[in-house]
Amino acid sequence: MAPTDKKLVRLHGEVKSPPLTFEGRQHAGFLLRRLQQGKRLGSPHSKPLSSIGPRCHELRIRDQAGFWRIIYRIDPDAIVILDVHQKKTNRLPKRVIEACKKRLRAYDAA
Repeated sequence: MAPTDKKLVRLHGEVKSPPLTFEGRQHAGFLLRRLQQGKRLGSPHSKPLSSIGPRCHELRIRDQAGFWRIIYRIDPDAIVILDVHQKKTNRLPKRVIEACKKRLRAYDAA
């Protein structure tokens, strides 16, 4: 890790095999590493999630086990992982949105 790289802060969830396949975990790690290096990711890998808050995004991972989402926020000094879950519906569940907002409030207050 270079001195200019952002740290990775996990508030909830892990990227591990299982449940992700080895290839899915590798792809997620590659994309998270690019974020740490300050690279911006666009579609199809990432999309903004203004419903959670500013600088929040959804990282999209597809593997043999299905579709996965990593919800994160880009801070000046860190990539904050708010949630990791398997995508089962077309819409982000309201309970996930509320849980992410609550985690961010606690993180920002600390």
